Amino acid sequence: MRPRRRTTLLAASLVLTLGAGPLAAPAFASPAPSAPVCSAAPSDKALCEAIGGLPDESTTAALVRRGGTEGSWRGSSGVRDLESGRAADPDARFRAGSTTKVVTAAAVLRLAAQGEVDLDASIERYLPGLLGPDFETPVTVRNLLNHTSGIQPGVSWGDTFEELYAHRYDTLTPRRVVETAVAQGPAFTAGDQQQYLNINYTILGMLIEKVTGRSYASAATRLVLRPAGMRHTYFPGTDPRIRGPHHRGYQTVERPDGTTRLIDVTEWNVADRWAAGDMISTTADLERLVTALFSGQIVPEPQLREMFTVPTTIKDAAHSAGLTRLELQGTVYWGKSGARPGYSTMIAATEDLSFTLVYSLSDTDAKDETSNPVADRIREAALK
Repeated sequence: MRPRRRTTLLAASLVLTLGAGPLAAPAFASPAPSAPVCSAAPSDKALCEAIGGLPDESTTAALVRRGGTEGSWRGSSGVRDLESGRAADPDARFRAGSTTKVVTAAAVLRLAAQGEVDLDASIERYLPGLLGPDFETPVTVRNLLNHTSGIQPGVSWGDTFEELYAHRYDTLTPRRVVETAVAQGPAFTAGDQQQYLNINYTILGMLIEKVTGRSYASAATRLVLRPAGMRHTYFPGTDPRIRGPHHRGYQTVERPDGTTRLIDVTEWNVADRWAAGDMISTTADLERLVTALFSGQIVPEPQLREMFTVPTTIKDAAHSAGLTRLELQGTVYWGKSGARPGYSTMIAATEDLSFTLVYSLSDTDAKDETSNPVADRIREAALK
């Protein structure tokens, strides 16, 4: 998807498409901002202020959980949906986007700990015939985990929001995505570079299915969700809905006269994202995930070390197995962001769990390549 500035609004042609016939999307009047609901700890006043004033232009709801040695803090702000104006639900479900990769990586590493997967083996050992003759250098399971495979992106429904929105109820299968990716040949020799791409984790989803003999959703639930106590997390497959209590997601679009409105993008078939990004979760469940994972309850050593190791031979490498490394003021944090239309999510923690942070935003331009201002405020307040 081409880069956009958060202040840049979508083309009028989208509105013309949406404004005709049965696809017409209603406009919503934004409810007046209300005070956020926050934990009473005085030391977290900055975090409470960070999520104040919602809904606003960028965000209709925010859910935040911070934990660690300084104690736990919870906060919510904004609304569940613009039509009713009901207050944000701290337990609401949302699309967690690429935080799904943390679950996929954990599932693969647990299989490795059980002796069912060799991280140094070629993916062809488990999925014979997957890669064509153009892939002269073997692509290992570890190459897929840390995004050094060289495999290119596969087909998608389009490059623009309007193209993607038009196909939001259609199914693009992961297998089709992989076939078109492999057909292009490698972008670089495996292990030489690091390029963060969904395709790596789509193939890992196929690996999980082949090794376990189960569907990805069933295997990931057994290997990761259940041990972590993530009772409210699931994988929707081709179902475009979000089951159970959830926040609605919206996207800002521009009218022909230059004014803007929000359209509801909650319902969306994200089957093509699959093991790379189709998970639906809650902030409490994501907090359980990072806590159980980092404490060794899901993946034991030495396999857990893969999640805290970036390739040392690649300049500026930042991605490990499922996570991204960030060093700030001498402290190293490991985390993962996720974005789907209408929703943006972040999980982050120190390796020793002295600090954890999870937030979910109902983001009105979640795929914009500039940062959401509410997310900026949350991170700044939490990391003080």
